[in-house]
Amino acid sequence: MARAPQAMAGALSALRRPGRRLRLGAAVLAAAAAGAGCGAVPYYSQAISGELALLSAAKPIPDWLADPATPGELRARLELAVRIRAFASQDLALPDNASYTRYADLHRSSAVWNVFATPPLSLTLKTWCYPVFGCAGYRGYFARPDADKLAAELAAQGLDATVAPVPAFSTLGWFSDPLLSTFVRWPEPELARLIFHELAHQVVYVRDDTRFNESFATAVERAGLARWVERRGDAALREQYRQYQLHHAGLLALVGQTQRELQSLYDSPLPEEEQRRRKQEILADLPLRYRALRDSAWNGFHGYDEFFLAPWNNARIAALAAYQDDVPAFEALLASENGDLPRFFARVKALARLAPAQREQALQALATARAVADVRSPP
Repeated sequence: MARAPQAMAGALSALRRPGRRLRLGAAVLAAAAAGAGCGAVPYYSQAISGELALLSAAKPIPDWLADPATPGELRARLELAVRIRAFASQDLALPDNASYTRYADLHRSSAVWNVFATPPLSLTLKTWCYPVFGCAGYRGYFARPDADKLAAELAAQGLDATVAPVPAFSTLGWFSDPLLSTFVRWPEPELARLIFHELAHQVVYVRDDTRFNESFATAVERAGLARWVERRGDAALREQYRQYQLHHAGLLALVGQTQRELQSLYDSPLPEEEQRRRKQEILADLPLRYRALRDSAWNGFHGYDEFFLAPWNNARIAALAAYQDDVPAFEALLASENGDLPRFFARVKALARLAPAQREQALQALATARAVADVRSPP
């Protein structure tokens, strides 16, 4: 059992070598079963088949551009993605490899669907552990019904559970992750920031620390997007970026307020029944506050309406928090290096080598320093 991660690593490595794909499934299933029990085999089977189908659907972007049947809109988006991808390596020091140099049309709305779950009176995500990659606060499926089934099982156990569509994910450099139809037509700022985010996962990844990994990638995407917009020098794009920042910041502020209210409630000495009642009031208030913000300050922007239609629970709040909670700390670290990304990456890798408690303490110190600096800064 202790050798399962090494076996998985070997099997994954085999996929990158031509002619080895057919042997991948058996090798990975054996490693996964050894590490997590035979009951895990169906889960890894769908993961393997889903990843292979995704990779098989991808072909080099030049092939799409040379094909006269490629629609003009898609052609323009792929050409833009090529420029974004080159900028990521040349200007942001992100990995220069084959990731996002191929494109796949998945003919579905999402690449995968992640299941998140928490206890009913907690914002701590349930974790699942995987060979090689360690533990993470989600379980991913390539088919929505499989994700819905797990979420229903978790809800039946009394947990808060939610299913989130995921347009893209990183295999951490094991495979050449392609551009996907699930996000390639997004507005330019969102397309760029997603590519930067996913490539950042190839720079630093810490086993068993979802918040560290996602917050780091979010900090990189934000820095990268600001530099991309500045480099483009396009007034229309600059305004699009400004609107994106306005709406995204508003969304995060709304969810952050709800997160703090819930955490304060769960830390309180109130009886469980009262906590459950108050929890529902807090969650019910979130869509109301969203509509008030949208109607008063966003000049008719309704881009998050569908997002707020889905039921809110602890799991949705905690999943969003994982991508944001440590971002101020990473941005403070980047600022301390005067925006030099290679030096920033080196510092983050040093943090990644710390024991979890030391890493958390270091991040808290950085976030505190950032908060003090923001208070002292003139308006």
